Order: sequence, then C-alpha cells, then structure tokens
Amino acid sequence: MAQGQRVGYIRVSSEGQNTERQLEGLQLDKTFTDKVSGKNQDRPQLQALLGHVREGDEVFVHSMDRLARNLGDLLQLVTDLTRRGVRVTFTKEAQTFTGDDSSASKLMLSIMGAVAEFERAMIRERQLEGIAIAKTKGIYKGRKPSLSDEQKAEVRARVAAGEKKAAVAKAFNVSRETIYGCLREA
Repeated sequence: MAQGQRVGYIRVSSEGQNTERQLEGLQLDKTFTDKVSGKNQDRPQLQALLGHVREGDEVFVHSMDRLARNLGDLLQLVTDLTRRGVRVTFTKEAQTFTGDDSSASKLMLSIMGAVAEFERAMIRERQLEGIAIAKTKGIYKGRKPSLSDEQKAEVRARVAAGEKKAAVAKAFNVSRETIYGCLREA
C-alpha cells in the first residue's frame, strides 16, 4: 500500500462544543470537522472526508463514537474505508483497522462499537428520565418557542396576504414546519 495522507476526522455534537482535545498533537495533512450530531452519516465534513481519501491514506479519529453513534454505521464506514485501501485509526481505543484485520480485531471493533452505542442509549434514557421527573415537579418547561406571539401574528398575516411559506420561514430564520405549526395553532 502506497504512503498517503494522514487525515483527521473530528466531530462534536453542537457548535458550542470544543474540538481541541480530539487528535491533539497529531501531525495531519488535512482535518475534517463536523459540529453536528453523529446519529447518521449525513454529515457534510464526513461526506467530504469520504470523497477526499484515497488508497494509502490513513484516517485518524479520536474515538469510535466520534465516527458513528451506532454499530451498523461504524462497521459500514470502517469496512468501506478499508476496502478502498484506507487505514482507520481510533486514537483513544488505540485500534487501527486495515482491511486485513484478524477475526479478533473485527470482534474488538464490533464489541467496542456496541459498547459506544449502549452508552449513548443509556445517556439518552437517563436524560428522558430526568426530563420526566422535572416535568412532574413543574421545573421542565421544554424548549423556548421559536417565535413570539407577535411574530406568530405577523407570520399568519404574511401568509394570509399570499406570501410563500418558505419565504416567510427564511425571513424569520425558522423551518417551514415551524410556520406550518404556527398556522395550525390559529
């Protein structure tokens, strides 16, 4: 296999989170950073990385849960990359996959991926339990509305005047579904 680029992939779940600790100290030729949920593979920088890497390249990821949130996606991504001759290294787990991996390596990937998926499910379960308790105590109010009452009245007036819902959504910097919800409330 030819010597290629050292490419990093960094992912955090939201814009405000810090990416500094991931792949710190590694010398990389190129880095792709997503600031979105890892719930699926529909991430702009992940897709850019997949289009960028070539045979002989090595992809570095801080940990398995940064590449994928579920075992199916993790196995698919690692398999697709290694079939193309791209090595995949997870620095936290100290695991590298090349496509010529032993049965034990494949088992380790599956086990560690399943553990990461299980951890995420447990976090989500605890979060939902906490929200349920907060609701019973009257503490949890949910997310703040995207539009104030005044804005909702303006949305309804603009749509009633014939303005396209997509244009109204763009003007208020909300989704079209928010506009439809506002109209259903009326």
